[in-house]
Amino acid sequence: MRVVRLFHEQDVRYGLADVSTVTLISDEPFSAWEPEGIVPLPHAQLLAPTVPTKIVCAGLNYRAHATEMGHDLLDEPVIFLKPPTSVTGHGAEIRIPEGVETVDYEAELALVIGRRTHNVTPEQARTCVLGCTCANDVTSRAHQRKDGQWTRAKGFDSFCPLGPWVETDIDPCDTTLESYVNGELRQSTSTSDMIFDPYELVSFVSHVMTLLPGDVVLTGTPSGVGPMRAGDVVEIKVGGIGSLVNRVV
Repeated sequence: MRVVRLFHEQDVRYGLADVSTVTLISDEPFSAWEPEGIVPLPHAQLLAPTVPTKIVCAGLNYRAHATEMGHDLLDEPVIFLKPPTSVTGHGAEIRIPEGVETVDYEAELALVIGRRTHNVTPEQARTCVLGCTCANDVTSRAHQRKDGQWTRAKGFDSFCPLGPWVETDIDPCDTTLESYVNGELRQSTSTSDMIFDPYELVSFVSHVMTLLPGDVVLTGTPSGVGPMRAGDVVEIKVGGIGSLVNRVV
């Protein structure tokens, strides 16, 4: 099942998408809902598929990326936050802030939480995840180096593209993850290369902070991160989900 969020008839709605249509639903996908009409998918104005209260991110969670960045493998997850205002959707622009020179793409698998999640085990976490979507953890590398921490570097508006929808029928522990810049492959891996699998991450985070329906957990990026420039088109592709495409301006 693909859960979408869209702009329809001057209103923001949720729906369930198949290959050609979107069935509008009466409430958020985390609640009881009824079907309420059909919209052709090619005509649907898709938005970011969720409105999180927080975006919790895992750093250095792929073995090859940790090696690439010169770090030892972690013995527990390193987490940080991106603000909800950094979220943007499929087809929207990634905006390079004035005075920022180097902005990098980071392809990630994102988990969307479906229910209140607090102090759960990895096995229990499986029932707390609504589904998965594609994400780009956009990063100002110069600010990351200058600040010594990651909030400003990763927190600018439009620095968290999500989409195009939430796929509920996927195994996040073993799927492909790729990034392309102007059609050129830059990152390619399997999520099985994660140090901590997606459900271990949700469990870990839930012992630090309560996750709410719609919250997002980013699971880390593989090796191959690199710069984006104005005019570039960046595609994040996850097996079983599809592609998140954004232009850089």
